Amino acid sequence: MKKVLLLFPPEWVPTAPYLALPSLTAVLRQNGVDVVQKDINVEMYDHIFTRGFLLFVKGRIDKRLKDLREKQRMGEITKEERDIKGMLKEYTYVDLEHHISEVERAKEIMRGPEFYDVAKAEWSLNAFREVMSYVSAAYHPADIHFYPIESNLNVYRPWVSDDLLKAPHDDTVNVYADICRQLVFPAIEDEKPDLIGISIGTPVQFMSGITFSTLIKEKYPGIHVTVGGNIITRLREEFPKKEKFFGQAFDSIIFYEGEHPIVWLTEALDGKRKMEDVPNLIYREENGNIRVNGTYQERVNELPPPDFDGIPWDKYFSPERLVPYLGTRGCYWGECTFCDHGAGYIDQFRAKHADQIVNDLEHLKKACNAEHFLFTDESFPPALFKKLPPLMIEKNLGIYWTTLIRFESSLLEPEVWNLAAQSGCRSLYFGLESANPRIIKLVKKDTNISAAITNLSEAKRVGIWSHVMAFYGFPSETEEEAEDTRQFLLKNQDIIHSVEMYFFVLYKHAPVMNMVDQLKMEVKDNPEHDFALDFYYTPKSGQTIEDAMGRYENFYKNDFDPWAMRINAREHVFLYITHYGTNDLPELYNKNNVEPAHQPK
Repeated sequence: MKKVLLLFPPEWVPTAPYLALPSLTAVLRQNGVDVVQKDINVEMYDHIFTRGFLLFVKGRIDKRLKDLREKQRMGEITKEERDIKGMLKEYTYVDLEHHISEVERAKEIMRGPEFYDVAKAEWSLNAFREVMSYVSAAYHPADIHFYPIESNLNVYRPWVSDDLLKAPHDDTVNVYADICRQLVFPAIEDEKPDLIGISIGTPVQFMSGITFSTLIKEKYPGIHVTVGGNIITRLREEFPKKEKFFGQAFDSIIFYEGEHPIVWLTEALDGKRKMEDVPNLIYREENGNIRVNGTYQERVNELPPPDFDGIPWDKYFSPERLVPYLGTRGCYWGECTFCDHGAGYIDQFRAKHADQIVNDLEHLKKACNAEHFLFTDESFPPALFKKLPPLMIEKNLGIYWTTLIRFESSLLEPEVWNLAAQSGCRSLYFGLESANPRIIKLVKKDTNISAAITNLSEAKRVGIWSHVMAFYGFPSETEEEAEDTRQFLLKNQDIIHSVEMYFFVLYKHAPVMNMVDQLKMEVKDNPEHDFALDFYYTPKSGQTIEDAMGRYENFYKNDFDPWAMRINAREHVFLYITHYGTNDLPELYNKNNVEPAHQPK
């Protein structure tokens, strides 16, 4: 049987594992396949904050500066290069030993009990960010970030296929190429896999994922490389048109769910089944044609719990083990016109039985030695919110959990909230989107504002933290309608613990694309952006895009103070709530902090 190496590329929040690899690993091992899973995302961040890598970065800065000085001596330097030379020279004065000491201390804080001193945690996060600016200088004009996850190579655009193929060979700006050579290649040498699977689940992983796959194919042409994940699935119609990716960047694509398809791919590579019999697979046939196989949908009630054996728990930037878990696939609501998450599934919604979920959680608590669980469902169904807590209490699970959820008119009874809190629910992430009746109808959210206030009030009463997400700028939204959302947040700030405001993005696979005429939008399709998953557009009524972005910026400038926090990662806030046993945590907010953060002793 072929050996499989699974890779999760940067970038994702390095607080907890992403669920993709453990889900694939569980089914591979269930079928007797030898598999190793590597979370290169968290290994990258851990690696960056080491003496060895930072000295490597110093060497890069010194070399770039030397090369630019030589160009200046030869009279060949441009104005832009002269500016870069000046910037790099400034970074040669950085006290690198000081920063190495700080990030080593910061990692110690974030992974231990001192994390729960918010001043120390805040100092640690700032120490990481300062060092990332030093790293970015070495790869200028790239911007490399720790958190929030918004790194950008800038010169290369992940939504342009030609840029994706060029970026892996640009050692000047592509930090992921160095990470591949320093972390991925050694793993391949150690494990000697026959098949490498790379999971690209988020847009920010696209550049690093294709960089890894391309460089692996060049160095190890005999290893079959397959890529999959939500982003690859959304581009399943575009990739077959780009034949140069097949063989150059990877050998095959697994679209939609991949647990059993990757098992069957290993069997095909072992000569035990035909490649054309592997569902959800796109590959180049021997005759040179790109073949797209039929589809397969997992039976969620027959899947084993995720397998985290091999996950580097000690490298995550959290003091407790946070275990992701998925009780459903797709979204039970499945109506929101702005959302494109449904593009990742064949059918919208499937769910495990509640008793099976409880059994899985009991198993994972023991297997992972953990008591903190992250339900990563698209939106937690109200039926499950009612049914699951009594079973968890009866089983005496003794865990804490958090999830995403809609405001629901079926969740008004106090006893429902009492049981949720008793079962360990400590934080909920609510999608409000808008508080205006017309916009609510257009986005098909069906939110009852009175019920939303009751949900928030009950959550606060029982000690559950409420985070509310909303956006400005749905096509045709007026200034007055946007103001309704703003007023809802401001008037209910006593029952809303934290807020995220966005501006509307027109996603390619969102149902709103079928409402272009109704909403009077002019969509701008740029042929060069052949891998684009969202579009520029011009609304012919309501706020302009500039108006919506301006309102968004003004919200954070003028209205956000009640919710501005010293730490922002959801997982970290969740840990503070469970540690202190309350959702009343005034020390987490900037407004209650008058002292600047100093280096902890």
